[in-house]
Amino acid sequence: MITLKEAKNYLRVDYDEDDKLIQNLLSTSKQLVMDVGRMSEEDFSVNEDTVRTAVLFALGYLYENRSNPDYKKLTLNLRSILFAQREGVI
Repeated sequence: MITLKEAKNYLRVDYDEDDKLIQNLLSTSKQLVMDVGRMSEEDFSVNEDTVRTAVLFALGYLYENRSNPDYKKLTLNLRSILFAQREGVI
């Protein structure tokens, strides 16, 4: 869904030293969005714009706060972004 190049552009990273970290955080972000949004892989394509926004938000948060992330705060923000897409909410 989101390539490493897109992720680095979003994070404004111009060097290659953090590529592995960014790929890992991108994977973690995707899983967080799936968990918080109660989504399957198929749901990603149905709500692509909102899901992309949520994944990039989570990626940015995790990258900037990698030494001390507040997962509760992140989860609450993701719930706000994904509210209408969450399975079983509406």
